[in-house]
Amino acid sequence: MIEYEKKVNEDLLLWRSKVLKPSNLFNQWSKKAQVKINAMIPEKAHQIITESMKSMVKATLVGSNMTTKKRPMTEMKLFEQDELVKEKLTSYRKTAVIEGAGTGAGGILLGLVDFPLLLSIKMKFLFEAAAIYGFDTEEYEERLFILHVFQLAFSSDNHRKETFYIIENWEEEKRRLMDMDWRVFQQEYRDYIDLIKLFQLIPGFGAIVGAYANHNLMDTLGETAINAYRMLILTNHIG
Repeated sequence: MIEYEKKVNEDLLLWRSKVLKPSNLFNQWSKKAQVKINAMIPEKAHQIITESMKSMVKATLVGSNMTTKKRPMTEMKLFEQDELVKEKLTSYRKTAVIEGAGTGAGGILLGLVDFPLLLSIKMKFLFEAAAIYGFDTEEYEERLFILHVFQLAFSSDNHRKETFYIIENWEEEKRRLMDMDWRVFQQEYRDYIDLIKLFQLIPGFGAIVGAYANHNLMDTLGETAINAYRMLILTNHIG
């Protein structure tokens, strides 16, 4: 087990470097363009979108919590937890791919349905992962951690660095966190997936894009969740 934890620590260092690496020119350009577009959207529209996203996410959190095994799996070793989460990821990724292909094939109307469906799949996976790693999702702070893991996975480079700092120092940071900044949450997520999801609205071609996009989005979420919980567990052990 000690050898496995050494390997995990090495993996975490590589992951940390990947998360914190400087933005490339394309990402910098994309974010600037998105900021300009967001600046042209009326404030009232921002408020409506933010409240809608907040309500959607909170409803998904409640639903995911109700269908997740309530007793955290604290008796498992880290290696066993990692393997089980990877199995869960494979299952949820298949579901997301089928859902993305189905809604993508339907063009604009079904493409719009993809947003809440994929959000639900992602949140359900995160709740499953939290329980497997031994965390009680009935606790508010654990649901708040889940939201930060989600935000770490789907944010611009700059905001991802801020979120990584919060997760890396969770025991201290959680004491000052009362809630998410929902406006930032929805804008970062929307900006992250906007371009790829736009192509999903094209009938026929959208099925291919939807399946491919959802596969990659779940892979990103899986990598982020596994490493975030590994970091939390090992940091607590060291502490």
